[in-house]
Amino acid sequence: MNLAANTVLITGGASGIGFALAERFVRAGSEVIVVGRREDKLREAQAKLPGLHTRVCDVAVATDRQELLQWVKAEFAGVNVLLNNAGIQNRLQLADDTEDWEARRQEIVINLEAPIHLSMLFIPFLSGQPNPAIINVTSGLSFAPAAFAPIYSATKAALHSFTLSLRHQLAATPIQVLEIVPPAVNTDLGGAGLHTFGVPVDAFADSIMERLAAGEQEVGYGTSEEVRQASRQELDARFKLINNR
Repeated sequence: MNLAANTVLITGGASGIGFALAERFVRAGSEVIVVGRREDKLREAQAKLPGLHTRVCDVAVATDRQELLQWVKAEFAGVNVLLNNAGIQNRLQLADDTEDWEARRQEIVINLEAPIHLSMLFIPFLSGQPNPAIINVTSGLSFAPAAFAPIYSATKAALHSFTLSLRHQLAATPIQVLEIVPPAVNTDLGGAGLHTFGVPVDAFADSIMERLAAGEQEVGYGTSEEVRQASRQELDARFKLINNR
């Protein structure tokens, strides 16, 4: 993938992995738009990265997703890369959980429904663009789930499956379908301080971008690179390791 001369739309790009990838696309010579639910966070991202464009959008809402496409067509008609990064992670014990289902459903909507819907919405638009790509951010937990985050792990496994199917279906089109498979990264995913044990976000993003530029379609880092290529026996061992700490 050529990292320069793109116009990249990143969901959940105001912080964490999304912002780190936005920084690197900008440095490479691409124009970047990040979308998110909170205007204050988007303003903070703009202050950190001059030239960054932003749009308030709640990807959990279908009409917001549809309006995002129309806005892109009107304001940034050169968008040729859709990067589905937005995600949330909740830790829960299923047998003891008392949270309202609608709150729990948001994890499925944001992590899985939104990237599927956005991909389907943008395919006709991207097909007419130069060097188009859809990039989905999944997780090492797609392959070896964390039992403490059962819904998150399931949505990321489903998104990995969807990405494989999407790549196959679009093989005869100009749209590249790429997948970023993060390990635990030191961001605020799930809440501040929960992932301080994770790999540094800058080291992760540098490695991922280098490998995308080299033409790889599915890229991990550290433990996620190991599990995405692991045998079933190795995945079972990894599952036990993750969940017996």
